[in-house]
Amino acid sequence: MEPTEKHPYKNWEVSIIEIKENGKLIYKVTRRLAEMSVAETKIFSTKEEAVLQFREWLK
Repeated sequence: MEPTEKHPYKNWEVSIIEIKENGKLIYKVTRRLAEMSVAETKIFSTKEEAVLQFREWLK
């Protein structure tokens, strides 16, 4: 699961990644402003929380 989408009018790239670590699944949501080399990442233990953050950053 690695979808990446661009914000409709801002230049943010938002991605969500599922990672298996020590037998547990974690979800990493990142938004990146490539032209300024800036990124923000949040890590979640549930897919629902990660998807909510992903959608929030796309608003």
